[in-house]
Amino acid sequence: MAATTTEAGKFNVTSATSKTPEQMLYQSSGAIVAAIVIVIIILFTLVVVVLKHCNRQNRIRRELAPKASKQASNPFAQSSIAGSRPTSLVSISSNIPLERKY
Repeated sequence: MAATTTEAGKFNVTSATSKTPEQMLYQSSGAIVAAIVIVIIILFTLVVVVLKHCNRQNRIRRELAPKASKQASNPFAQSSIAGSRPTSLVSISSNIPLERKY
């Protein structure tokens, strides 16, 4: 490396090996690709964080929302099912002996 001094006393450092335009292009393209990859990773991270936040908010909204009963939501279906069932209760007689295994 050769160093020269200027009138103001500053040093100008010149390299003995200069880079060709192709080498400079390869280095700059590598830096550009690295920057693009970093930006993509940051964007992906932001999207994941936003989706998690939205999912959490929706889950909280669902859990805190008043739950409607099925009778209020569909009264015709409940009445048709209830009408097909017998309304009397079946009673078991206490006179029937139960089997006991000893």
